[in-house]
Amino acid sequence: MNPIPPPPVAVIPRPDLKAMLGLARTLRRLALAHPHPLPDAPDTARFDPGHEAVMMGYDFHLTPEGPRLIEINTNAGGLLMAHETRHPDFAARDPATTRNDRRLTRLIDTFRTEMALFTGSPTRVPGLMAILDEQPEAQFLYPEMVVAARLLAEAGMPCRIVAPDQLDARADGVFLDGQRVELIYNRHCDFHLETPTLARLRTAWLNRQVCLTPNPHAYGLLADKRRLIGWSDPDHLRALGCSETEVARIATLVPRTRLLASLDPEMVWKERARWVFKPGFGGFGGRGVLIGDKISRARFATLDPATTLVQRHVPPALIPVAGASPLKSDVRLFMYRDQLLGIGVRGYRGQVTNFREPGNGFLPVRID
Repeated sequence: MNPIPPPPVAVIPRPDLKAMLGLARTLRRLALAHPHPLPDAPDTARFDPGHEAVMMGYDFHLTPEGPRLIEINTNAGGLLMAHETRHPDFAARDPATTRNDRRLTRLIDTFRTEMALFTGSPTRVPGLMAILDEQPEAQFLYPEMVVAARLLAEAGMPCRIVAPDQLDARADGVFLDGQRVELIYNRHCDFHLETPTLARLRTAWLNRQVCLTPNPHAYGLLADKRRLIGWSDPDHLRALGCSETEVARIATLVPRTRLLASLDPEMVWKERARWVFKPGFGGFGGRGVLIGDKISRARFATLDPATTLVQRHVPPALIPVAGASPLKSDVRLFMYRDQLLGIGVRGYRGQVTNFREPGNGFLPVRID
């Protein structure tokens, strides 16, 4: 029986890492300095809970001319899975070894910081925590949630993995089996808490009865895909007070993004190979993304110009694989505030990022 070959190593040039990290920090600074809600933002996006969001994900494609930002996510999964590419026996590691891992210590500390910011007490740590997702056991990253819950419990913060219907959420608090939940690590993709299953959680959160991280406010500031329109517009950046040097740097790293309604549809159709289409504003992880040279005229005609973003197509970098077709790849920086928590490179085949196909997944990373 032939041994399974090791996965290819993804190489990130050090200047590219510096540029990606600089952009992530700059966009966060701009968002905090100008926390203006986008048009039609729901009340949850307008409500500032006083803290930020654990596990921000900044996704890039690497090109010969440097990195290009594709999107930002507020419930970015995969940090622990990316970590496992460096430590294949991660899930079974001795707890003492885990506690001495500085990367994981920094991750655990982000939850303590969120609770301290939420309560205004620098020494406050969360009691019972919950990791929330829709049907969590059916999620591809459920094993990562299990490891996260274990790490948090070992750090003195008991944690349960729950679906929305397991929580007793009401205006005066959120409870699980009669015990108050103080912090929720939110992996659910209803970013604005708009679905009926999260209605009571929304009420509790707006009443400041639970620390929810990530949360709709953080999503509205950074991860709403419409933010890319302004960040790729030099005039908008100047209006935010950016210097000409910053304008040139940001506009280079953020591909031009526009609302389809603002462009001539016939011109867009003729140039479709140069665009990526993103219907709706709530997409994540490449879901619903349409590559321009693959779209049919009939599908193009169904796009709602008022709710479809078009972004300059930046093809993903290709990573050679011995004896197989190359893997497409993207780079995710996992951030908390200005702190880099980790780097993940996702290798995949197909139109968009996915982990379900054989051979797809996080790759070992080397910084050159």
